[in-house]
Amino acid sequence: MSGTTEELLVEPDRLAAELDRADPPTLLDVRWRLTGPPGRDDYAAGHLPGAVFVDLDTELCGRPGPAGRHPLPDPAALQAALRTAGVRAGHPVVVYDGGDGMSAARAWWTLRWAGHRAVRVLHGGFPAWVAAGLPVGTDVPTPPSGDVTVAPGALPVLDAGEAARLAAADPGVLLDVRAAPRYRGEAEPVDPVAGHVPGAVSLPAPEYVTDGRFPGAEALRERFAAAGVTGDAPVGAYCGSGVTAAQAVLALHLAGRTDAALYVGSWSNWVADPDRPVATGPTPPR
Repeated sequence: MSGTTEELLVEPDRLAAELDRADPPTLLDVRWRLTGPPGRDDYAAGHLPGAVFVDLDTELCGRPGPAGRHPLPDPAALQAALRTAGVRAGHPVVVYDGGDGMSAARAWWTLRWAGHRAVRVLHGGFPAWVAAGLPVGTDVPTPPSGDVTVAPGALPVLDAGEAARLAAADPGVLLDVRAAPRYRGEAEPVDPVAGHVPGAVSLPAPEYVTDGRFPGAEALRERFAAAGVTGDAPVGAYCGSGVTAAQAVLALHLAGRTDAALYVGSWSNWVADPDRPVATGPTPPR
């Protein structure tokens, strides 16, 4: 495994202590569900004190289309949204979601891709905060405008061609982190075509994360190694639209693979071109 692991997660009690400081971290509520209702409704019902809601679909991602259901955001639009949320250059940010860790991981990835390194995920999200007996409020803050500058490209990304080459590379691993029936082509509840990128390896998200909580680094390394992620061989991840796969990239960072790439468009981009090949069945031997 290459790279060094910096602090990526924060537990509720630790975050509560940090929020009591004179200059606390900027807190972003990014709760989201694939099929709705909007996370803003959850935010209105109760959120961490001082948190600002940021919408995954409309503020952290671009418009859905051939590039995928959650493509990269326009840098200028992302910068405006982050500044409105109070994100400051170099100042720590903590993101949280409804507990599954997926939208928080995509928010983490997006800020890191945009050049903002000081960002962590609340481990276990909003449910972990509530379970710890910590306060919840409904007041909507109006933070001072931030001054963050978005500088895209700080984390590696894959387009469809690069994903195909990585899947075919030896050494090299492209992880498909969707549910196994979707990978095998037996079911596809969201996209118009079932199956997977030829050569990709199936590693469903529950195999490395449980209810939004990650095991230790060594356990993660073992689980990724079982899928072929060994040494310094290139590794990337995809899912349906780049949200669950961002969580895989976070897990890979926790395991020490800070070079892991995200296929942002993921399956929703792959199948937008009918000329791209589609494979079905179990993970092939390598």
